[in-house]
Amino acid sequence: MTKNIKAVYQGSFNDLDSIKISPLSRAFLFSDSIYEVIPFQNNSFICSEEHFERLIYSASQLRIPINIKQIKNEINHLFKNSNCSNGYIYYQVSRGVDTIRSHIYNSDIQCETFGYLMPLEFSSKPLKVAVCEDIRWGRCDIKTTSLLGNVLQMNIAADQSCDEIIMHHNNIITEGGASNIFFVHENTICTPKLSNKILPGITRAILIDVIKNQRLPFQESDFDINILKDASCIWFTSSTKGVAPVEEVINLNKKLDLENDLMRQCQILYNQRVTS
Repeated sequence: MTKNIKAVYQGSFNDLDSIKISPLSRAFLFSDSIYEVIPFQNNSFICSEEHFERLIYSASQLRIPINIKQIKNEINHLFKNSNCSNGYIYYQVSRGVDTIRSHIYNSDIQCETFGYLMPLEFSSKPLKVAVCEDIRWGRCDIKTTSLLGNVLQMNIAADQSCDEIIMHHNNIITEGGASNIFFVHENTICTPKLSNKILPGITRAILIDVIKNQRLPFQESDFDINILKDASCIWFTSSTKGVAPVEEVINLNKKLDLENDLMRQCQILYNQRVTS
């Protein structure tokens, strides 16, 4: 599965299946690490600087001292030495490899870096989803590898043949398991406003920008989960999904309009932006 996938670990480039890490990596022991997924299409990165800025923000919040110049060089090396036109680069930075497992890390610990390039043909099939409680930690605005809440809820949904989840905290919609959420209610495009419960998605930001440029009806606010019962359509955004429509919410017993005009406009506008 990982054969011939190009990767980098601690500045050394190799195939992914040849890379070995220490069990004392704080990423392994504590999820004490951050990451980004940077997509590219037609041999061009999509908003790479925005991804780097978010990585810098995540690092600052966890007080991980990263070398962004080194990170950019390694990501560009992976990209330029691949024969791949469409795909993404996963890049992770942990606090480092410690001398022993301890909640309090050594003051002289050095960052541990890891990344790989994965081919991907971007397509967005209609998704079947489930609504569930948001059980994640309180700083979802930081893009960390602490994703156990997402993993648990998404796999429970997968057992019901779902592709994604819509999470809510105290009945307020937050986001998907691996994406941000938009929906149309009373002919207005709606999305939850950013908070520490929501990751500021790059694709989300691109789409909001084109929506505002086109002066489409738009509202960014706190929304009760019950509003989705009256939504005419729902879609998710992410670096690998793009703009992905929802066809059914199983535990709301709701089928969605896959031909909604506002959603179709958003798909077209987003695709024009990222391919221009």
